[in-house]
Amino acid sequence: MQMKVTLARLVTLLSLAIFPVLVSAQEGQCKKTVYLTFDTGNMSVAQTVADILHRQNIKVTFFLSNEKTSRGDFALDDSWKSYWQDRVKEGHHFGSHTYDHVYFIKDGPGAEIFAKPQFGPKAGIMSLYNEASYCREIRRVDDRFKELTDASLQKIWRAPGGKASPRSIRMGTQCGYQHIGWSPAGFLGDELSSQTHSNPVLLDQASRKMQDGDIAMAHLGIWSRKDPWAPAVLEQLIINLKNRGFCFATLPKLDK
Repeated sequence: MQMKVTLARLVTLLSLAIFPVLVSAQEGQCKKTVYLTFDTGNMSVAQTVADILHRQNIKVTFFLSNEKTSRGDFALDDSWKSYWQDRVKEGHHFGSHTYDHVYFIKDGPGAEIFAKPQFGPKAGIMSLYNEASYCREIRRVDDRFKELTDASLQKIWRAPGGKASPRSIRMGTQCGYQHIGWSPAGFLGDELSSQTHSNPVLLDQASRKMQDGDIAMAHLGIWSRKDPWAPAVLEQLIINLKNRGFCFATLPKLDK
């Protein structure tokens, strides 16, 4: 009996001694960094994405809009409160995607821009935005996120559709938010037609083409894609990038 106890203790001690070495070895293999980001979209694969990120033990950055979801509610409704609270607890980062998913159209007269909200009371109506009104659209997400989670966004934002101009980006900067786009190789293609861009093709392209420092972008659900991207691609992509020596970091990028 004494020998069994001693043997069990020895195995435990060896495990504790080896674990830091394994962690150190894994960190030593991490020679490149990728920044994985998710825009809200229709939220149909939101839990699937969260489960994969948890299983793979990586942190990402979410860009939030109050978009209509596949459940018929909106992404910043109280019904999504526990989802966002859980992501905060897991240590992910968050940015604004403008509250009503406001698409930049073109620069306007003076210092204004033309933009069109996809949701909200002015959905589908192109309007002029000055710096103050555009700032409100960016900051409203921050205010709502605090109500839901008691946490603040990072001071970052992303223009819906990636559509922006130097003027609209400057408006966000004056409001205190850094604009974050994505890298060419980081366009993961989850909003493309699955008939012309199959999941295996998208997985292969992203796995091969991602480079050190790239920002990758996908969504928590897309209305138009028939063959959902995340369940088929996301976890294997993460594994492939890890095997290439990538680690995953959150935005904004830290100064080196």
